[in-house]
Amino acid sequence: MTHDAPAYGLWSLVIINTLFFIIFAASFSVGGWKKNWRELGMFSAFVLALFTEMYGFPLTIYLLSRWLAAHYPGVNLMSHDSGHLWSTLLGLKGDPHFNLLHISSSLLIGAGFVLLGFAWRPLYEAQRAGKVATTGPYSRIRHPQYVAFVAVMLGFLLQWPTIPTLLMFPVMAYVYARLARREEQASIERFGDAYRGYMEKTPAFIPRLPGQNSPDFRRQR
Repeated sequence: MTHDAPAYGLWSLVIINTLFFIIFAASFSVGGWKKNWRELGMFSAFVLALFTEMYGFPLTIYLLSRWLAAHYPGVNLMSHDSGHLWSTLLGLKGDPHFNLLHISSSLLIGAGFVLLGFAWRPLYEAQRAGKVATTGPYSRIRHPQYVAFVAVMLGFLLQWPTIPTLLMFPVMAYVYARLARREEQASIERFGDAYRGYMEKTPAFIPRLPGQNSPDFRRQR
């Protein structure tokens, strides 16, 4: 299949890709669906909406078809390449799979899943030992799993933006932030000063630059 050939109505690819990413994410979620149904459920909805438009029915292209046809008359709206809307809107030439946007999106998605994988073992071992997870990614940020999910979703938005996923992303990021705060309150109740000390030394979502972990820097703040 060429990139310019119609590539929709492929519902088997919708199912395969959706299940692959959901199962992969769930496999690195300590406690599985029973404990993490909120974050995994929202991520699953995002992935399903994404791949439904990527391979099933291009709802966003359909809704924007009149505007796109008027402003980009040379674009084949039924081409798979047309789903890379950022490339079309920015007037990028060539195969969209090899431009800077697509490469950046792939790096974000890959980094998100790598972070999710590296965060699994420290959290699992800490929970088994009944203590605060402070090693691996948890030595740099308090919520690497939520950061990983957001990175993956942001990567997908760079690669294949759709109206549903663009609307879902800020809502999901906000919900993840609230879930993180709720988990912190539960950790404070369980671990007390040990977790308060961890919070004081470790940022929630964005790691500090080298040197910012020094006592002098923290006192200046």
